[in-house]
Amino acid sequence: MDASAERRERILGTLAANEFRPRAVEPVSIEIPTEALDSLKKVAASRDMSVQALLKLYIGQGLRQDLAKKFANRVLETTAEVLARHIQSEEEVSAILREIGEATGQPGGEPEVQA
Repeated sequence: MDASAERRERILGTLAANEFRPRAVEPVSIEIPTEALDSLKKVAASRDMSVQALLKLYIGQGLRQDLAKKFANRVLETTAEVLARHIQSEEEVSAILREIGEATGQPGGEPEVQA
């Protein structure tokens, strides 16, 4: 089994374990435009799920994407710091970061500034 397959199996195992573990919840109230709520109801019905479950799905997807981007930026920033300690040429460090960015789909390869 290659490294990516092992990683995938490990992630799936973690997801399965988390799926059955009860988590603390807190009720929230949000205002949603009527048209958006109507659309949510239609999509939820077409997926045979409740609006609440659909909202949780959408929130979870967006949250995972944002966390993955944040982690990727942190890795790229750390890589930049390590390269800068070992390579004297700023041009060479920038070229390496651009190459990493191109290979990973992060435009420019430069770490994004986190607010």
